Amino acid sequence: MKPYKSRSIIPAALALTLAAALWAAGCQAKGDPRLRDSSREDKAGWIHVRLSGTPAEIGFQHGWHLAAEVDDLLKTLAFYLKEATKHDWAFYRAAAERLFWPKLEPEYQEEIAGIAEGLKARLPSTPYDKYDITALNGWIELAWYYVPYLEAKTKTGPGASKAPGYCSAFIATGSYTADGKIVMGHNSWVEYIIGERWNAILEITPAKGNRILMDALPGYIHSGDDFVINGAGIIYTETTISQFKSFDEGGVPEFARARKAAQYANSIDEFMAIMISGSNGAYANDWLVGDLKTNEIAKLELGLKNHPSWRTSDGYFIGSNFAADPKLITEETTFNAQDASQSVFVRKARWEKLMEEFKGKIDAEAGKNFEEDHIDASTGKPAANANVLCGHVDTDAKGVPEFAWAAHFPGGSVQGKVTTAALAKDMKMWARMGHPCGEDFLAAPFFAKHPEYKWQAKFLKDMKANPWALFEGNQ
Repeated sequence: MKPYKSRSIIPAALALTLAAALWAAGCQAKGDPRLRDSSREDKAGWIHVRLSGTPAEIGFQHGWHLAAEVDDLLKTLAFYLKEATKHDWAFYRAAAERLFWPKLEPEYQEEIAGIAEGLKARLPSTPYDKYDITALNGWIELAWYYVPYLEAKTKTGPGASKAPGYCSAFIATGSYTADGKIVMGHNSWVEYIIGERWNAILEITPAKGNRILMDALPGYIHSGDDFVINGAGIIYTETTISQFKSFDEGGVPEFARARKAAQYANSIDEFMAIMISGSNGAYANDWLVGDLKTNEIAKLELGLKNHPSWRTSDGYFIGSNFAADPKLITEETTFNAQDASQSVFVRKARWEKLMEEFKGKIDAEAGKNFEEDHIDASTGKPAANANVLCGHVDTDAKGVPEFAWAAHFPGGSVQGKVTTAALAKDMKMWARMGHPCGEDFLAAPFFAKHPEYKWQAKFLKDMKANPWALFEGNQ
């Protein structure tokens, strides 16, 4: 959403000045000290929000500054999930209240309640409360992990694994990078109807724990697609494990563990311990993590029952929605590891080729190029489909069957991020909103070609590509 503008017919500069004054006056009119040391800046398609203080203060600032976006996202999710999963928002809200809220640590309960309060203060007509914000934070866990589990348990549906294959990512260090230090990159794959709203950069200075810089959906206390830098020199990202099927109703939600790791992990060991402890199996990922203090990187393949890991100070790890551990694949997924034609394996091959081709030269610019890459490794030729790192499933006649995305499904890469050790130590990262390759997604011509998806037209709009922009967590 664009910043508030005066509707009067006045010169643009004066309108902007008045807009800023009105915004400031609105804060002052509330007389609320919780908004101090917080701000919002709209930049290159992103919304950079600076938040600080106690959990309740951070939440209130978040809800206030991103009120319009949170309201829009909740409406979009309610609409989309009703069609995609046949469950309405009341179902998700109740599930979040029952399964997730009691397992959240008090500080995250306070932050989520604060988001709801800030949202209500800015938009008094909104009906949302802390359980809506909890459901928002856990919608991926509920829709794609809990619902299939529930269908199987109650025999009310197919119970088939619906775990999607979101994202492409890498982390490298040692002889693979230009300066021998860590470089990390990630582009988020998700449904366009959600992904075009995945445009917040959250800079959080909590009263306790480490400072955090991460991208996120508005209303999230975590990153979600997971690109995170913390003040202790821990950086991490992930890609999902395709067709994961395990879920534990008694476990701690993934979003709470991911936020805790961002805030409190001071080492790779601490990161892994936080993520493994109390796992509910939902949003099962291959986590790629680095420690700037030691120059070591690691990969944690986090299932419910299995969580193998690998570590190195000279090498790389990649993610394209595949599980590397045969035991995890057999016991916890319905993934067909023998089908080499899947997007998962084609992108894996492309990652491996790029890592070797750029060995000793990987830096921020190379990372951007990787996220923009359009070579289909199955043919060796340029393409715009589900087999390239910058995915365009909307132009792919095959779709992505392993993600349950049919032909021309409106999904794929929606943004990209890159950081290096030199940038991350100063809490900086590059980010590009929209397709990392720079191509726009235009809704009207898409619906004209593929009317089977026109039901999304109420909320699926144009997704314009923006330039790469540098963000710095420096309050």
